[in-house]
Amino acid sequence: MKYWLILIALTALPWGLAAQNPPPEPLPSAPSATKFPARQTSSPASATSQTSAPAATATPSADPPQPSTTTSDAPQTNVQTGAPVEPPKSNALPDSTGAPPVGANPGEEITTIRKRVNEVNVVFTVTDKRGHFVKDLTQNDFRVFDDSKPAQSIASFSRETNLPLRVGLLIDASNSVRDRFKFEQEAAIEFLNQIIRPKDDKAFVIGFDTTPEVTQDFTDSTEQLSHGVRMLRPGGGTAMYDAIYFACRDKLMKDKATGPTRRAIILLSDGEDNQSRVSREEAVEMAQRAEVIIYAISTNTSGLKLRGDKILEHFADETGGKAFFPFKIQDVSDAFLQIQDELRSQYDISYKPADFTADGKYRKIDIMADNKKYKVRARKGYYAPRQ
Repeated sequence: MKYWLILIALTALPWGLAAQNPPPEPLPSAPSATKFPARQTSSPASATSQTSAPAATATPSADPPQPSTTTSDAPQTNVQTGAPVEPPKSNALPDSTGAPPVGANPGEEITTIRKRVNEVNVVFTVTDKRGHFVKDLTQNDFRVFDDSKPAQSIASFSRETNLPLRVGLLIDASNSVRDRFKFEQEAAIEFLNQIIRPKDDKAFVIGFDTTPEVTQDFTDSTEQLSHGVRMLRPGGGTAMYDAIYFACRDKLMKDKATGPTRRAIILLSDGEDNQSRVSREEAVEMAQRAEVIIYAISTNTSGLKLRGDKILEHFADETGGKAFFPFKIQDVSDAFLQIQDELRSQYDISYKPADFTADGKYRKIDIMADNKKYKVRARKGYYAPRQ
């Protein structure tokens, strides 16, 4: 009898323990459906009591959080001083899980204000009937037309003679220029030595035959630029359009200058192209989008204006530059000197067009001087941004 009682007690023991320790309830699902889940700041005891609730809700504070405002596409400026205003900085760090930043208010909604500033900036040159630069004109001496309509307003006007330069020197290294290549190299080196100011200006060198090749990237060192020019060796076909397209898109448009600069390409070539993958008009369009002025120096010394010379003129006219046609190889140096003088003798104007539409289409620019004796040279137009 005693043994039977012990056996019954041992059999009932697991059932008693199970009654005292019921199985744990399943964990609540993660709050992935909640946009901004509340941070857990309660003690373990209070956290246990929350598991029985169907969903955790954040208690609204007495003062609702103010939405942060970020402005894109245009910097904020001080209305009185015109100085840029830095947006408030947050110490919050992003979370790789997609949760709100640590230190940010969970219930805070982000409001984004997008503002498009429809202003067009144009650099232009004014000369008299003899080709001499006119440098002392004012805003009232010009009229600006955009798409054949007068500009709505002029935002700024200045005589820019000392803006930092960003210059791309593009040298034709194809077989067609082999006989005069050495002299052109030395003339280009002399030009760079004269125009590049250390710490202010920067230039790069591209040689092109079948493909464009960067022999010296952006630098203010005339010694390095000279080395980049001397590295070029003539040979192969001519991909001039590709070289212009590449220099504008991959070099000048990506320059990280902190302030306003003047972008220019000095193109030394006979204008003949037989290897490019992009068309002439695609290269012109890229130069206009990058706001690059193209100055072309023809290497044709035949004394006749050939087909390539007309192509060089087209690039210069469409971008507000100028084409030079030296009759003698020694005149190449004079062409470089004229370009140097022009880059320091220009005007800069920003205006708001009338009836502007952000449709990506080409819009024509006309800047005219009231004095009919003066000739204004500027880029022919631009491509409106898309909405």
